[in-house]
Amino acid sequence: MDEERFGEFVVVRRHGDGGHVAELVLDRPKAMNAVSTEMARCLSRACAALGEDRGVRVVVLTSTHERAFCVGADLKERNSFSDDDLRRQRPVTRGAYTGVLELPVPTVAAVHGFALGGGYELALACDVIVADPTAVVGLPEVSVGVIPGGGGTQLLPRRVGAARAAELIFTARRVEAGEARELGLVDVLVEEGRDREEALVMAARIAGNSPVGLRAAKRALRLGQGLDLRAGLEVEDAAWRTTAFSGDRAEGVAAFNEKRAARWPGE
Repeated sequence: MDEERFGEFVVVRRHGDGGHVAELVLDRPKAMNAVSTEMARCLSRACAALGEDRGVRVVVLTSTHERAFCVGADLKERNSFSDDDLRRQRPVTRGAYTGVLELPVPTVAAVHGFALGGGYELALACDVIVADPTAVVGLPEVSVGVIPGGGGTQLLPRRVGAARAAELIFTARRVEAGEARELGLVDVLVEEGRDREEALVMAARIAGNSPVGLRAAKRALRLGQGLDLRAGLEVEDAAWRTTAFSGDRAEGVAAFNEKRAARWPGE
């Protein structure tokens, strides 16, 4: 397993033959992965590198802390900020959340323990959220005088609808794993302690598919959100065309007919 560190707080690990599964690891355990300015920089750098790597087919976002995925913004750091400090920090932290959201490949979050505020927003930025029974999620920002600023007000209603998102954001309440699964705040509930392992299993299955197809499918899913049906179908058609005349499409059809595993060229 290859490993590369991006600054002090983020690690990228490669799994499987070819390293097609990239594990993006939040590694600030002394602060329960609270997102400081420096951690945000680390995360942005890691996402930029992953986004440019054509060998990556899927990214799994994980945590090294036993009791938390990520507790959100580093409020101890924020407590020392002047207004100007906060203004300067904003594009840095926003870049971290955007970095995860804009990864061009499928992304899976592996959540256990606390995933609150910006921590839950990092999970929301992923395509699928796998959680174990210890998971506690929520967007409590209004309880400390701000609003979700890492995409929460836009991503949560896309998951659960406007009224449900409003209730959760306005009350600032924390939601435990069972209810979170019922409400659609997480997608897959697994046995305690197995969130990372099960997310990696899912990622390996995803990575076995066409890299051209995966990127195009994600692009169609993301760009089509919020569009009317006719416009959405045009987005889908454009994404389909990028796959239909690719080497991956030719290989996929050949492998199917020859009853063998595909050897994806990735182009």
